[in-house]
Amino acid sequence: MAEQAVKAVKKKKQKNLAKGNAIAGYLFISPFIIGFLLFMVYPLAQSLYMSFCTVSPVSGQGFEFVWSGLTHYRYIFRTDPKYVRLLLEELEKMALYVPSILVFSFFMSILLNQEFKGRTFVRAVYFLPVILSSGVMIGLETNNALLSSMQDLVKDSDNGTSITATLESILLQGETGNSFFETIIRVVNEVYNIAIASGIQIIIFLSGLQTISPSMYEAATIEGCTAWESFWKITFPMISSLILVNVIYTIVDFFTKSDSEFMKMINDNLLKDFNYGRSSAMSWVYFVIIMAILGIVSLIISKRVYYYD
Repeated sequence: MAEQAVKAVKKKKQKNLAKGNAIAGYLFISPFIIGFLLFMVYPLAQSLYMSFCTVSPVSGQGFEFVWSGLTHYRYIFRTDPKYVRLLLEELEKMALYVPSILVFSFFMSILLNQEFKGRTFVRAVYFLPVILSSGVMIGLETNNALLSSMQDLVKDSDNGTSITATLESILLQGETGNSFFETIIRVVNEVYNIAIASGIQIIIFLSGLQTISPSMYEAATIEGCTAWESFWKITFPMISSLILVNVIYTIVDFFTKSDSEFMKMINDNLLKDFNYGRSSAMSWVYFVIIMAILGIVSLIISKRVYYYD
């Protein structure tokens, strides 16, 4: 009887703890939920309605909505010469950039988690992408006349005889593996952008690596595990949940970049052509595709995520 009473008390404490954690979690996300309901639901519904209407501004009265059905959707898929092409190019870039960013950030987080002299300084250097990824710094970088003039000077002095161009031509001369080398070359050419976009992911991976107890590695070493085996048996499973988080964050961050040609096309339809209905239709198709990709990726990765207590 005493053992049963003790088990009942422990079970009750666990339930109370789980309930308290759930309440704390809901309180933590409540500002976002309240803000979303107050400021996002109505604009989203209005944007969806606009995609099925011809919207015309009326002086002093706001906008006039005339129902047009699927007209805008038919136009962007059947008539618009750029929409489908740019959308496919964006999806192709996503398939290249997202894995590259994840691999780079994971590799850098493992390096930064090691014990070595000057680790604090090196971490500060590699966390600069978090600062540089802010809108202000990107604007300064884009509008920097000195950087632009230096890039023009490099292009003018290149004359097509650089070592990089020669190496690329050699690698692409073979009949086999051209697509593989083209992919590698594209990743190398975009390594700066990949590094800039990896700041948050490095921090998330690093925080996960620091939660792994060193005693687990010590026990594995005593049992005769190599560093490679420890990586696949301990490190990778223990941070697999963070891989899912970083994949979702990276996909959303990639698709919402305002400097892509696809986003510029949507903004031009809205701000230059004042075609609110067509711009809304373009945005909603884009949004549905992003949500579908996130759902598929989450479903695939979540089945392989290892959760531990």
